[in-house]
Amino acid sequence: MERIEKTVFLSYRRTNIQWALAIFQNLTHHGYDVFFDYNGIASGDFERVILGNINARAHFLVLLTPSALERCGDPADWLRREIETALENQRNIVPLMLEGFDFGTPKIASQLTGRLAALKGYNGLSVPPEYFLEAMERLRVRYLNVPLTAVLHPASQSAQRAATVQKAAAGAAPAVQEEELTAQQWFERGFAAAHVDEKVRFYSEAIRLKPDYADAFNNRGNARRDQGDLKGTLEDYSEAIRLKPDFAMAFYNRGNARHDKGDLEGALQDCSEAIRLKPDYANAFIIRGVVRRDKGDLEGALQDYNKAIRLKPDFAYAFYNRAQIWKTKAHHSAAIADFQKYLDLGGGERDGDTAKVERMIRDLKEKLPGG
Repeated sequence: MERIEKTVFLSYRRTNIQWALAIFQNLTHHGYDVFFDYNGIASGDFERVILGNINARAHFLVLLTPSALERCGDPADWLRREIETALENQRNIVPLMLEGFDFGTPKIASQLTGRLAALKGYNGLSVPPEYFLEAMERLRVRYLNVPLTAVLHPASQSAQRAATVQKAAAGAAPAVQEEELTAQQWFERGFAAAHVDEKVRFYSEAIRLKPDYADAFNNRGNARRDQGDLKGTLEDYSEAIRLKPDFAMAFYNRGNARHDKGDLEGALQDCSEAIRLKPDYANAFIIRGVVRRDKGDLEGALQDYNKAIRLKPDFAYAFYNRAQIWKTKAHHSAAIADFQKYLDLGGGERDGDTAKVERMIRDLKEKLPGG
């Protein structure tokens, strides 16, 4: 039997949390029961809490920005898994298209692979900050006020408790101001900008509007690094960490920048902290391995590269780095195997060093017995 449902799951990337909070506040004010992962659900609880709450709710809203789908190529990415679960369970899916998002953009289209490609077939709603209330009214009247035949699966008691905790935390948050949404507009413009100077300018505007915008400081640090402004880069990463002390990516980025500066001890500390905060952070293991190698700790570097490969078996750069360690240790067969794996994974084609690596493989083969 068809019925009108007012239960909603709100899916979003954490860089867009102010948008998500504003939508949560509006829908809750109008009587909707919204699940919103406000504080962050531990990875071990993902299946039980997140997926359970998708199945228990009729409507699935996904916030889409140019940066939102950036990591959806990873099958384990949370946002990807949430969307796939909603598709599999035939929820009423409504893509909410924020600043600059366009399904037809080549970069965005390339990220909608596999089952995610079906998302393009859904009727989306544009939500500009200056017409936020009008967009929310349209969402409620035209997209959510529809009869559904969806089969809802009651969430477990623990999933319900988690939903109650998250709703209480989000409900206690201050009302989102238009300036905060505008700041996220500038953040997305910075992400989508082609030129590094524009990126710095757009992220700076986001920071001006929202001075505690840790993600904007982190991304401006990335842009400043591309500019060659190492001092400004380190200042931005440090500010991002001050604002968000559990920001694993900012620690990783600062570790990378400190390595560039020659501060190996500082780089080692930052990469180790990134790994402590995010134990499956393959990239952080790689950079820590590079730092350990430069400090002369080949065994430590080898352990880090091994860990990165276990976490991400298709990580071409990890195989290349491990091959260099094997080569230094005169383990020629192991070095050959890793260099070849790097090429097989497309690393040489991507980095433009196929001929160089093939030459190294030939030289190593000559050092083998009978070579």
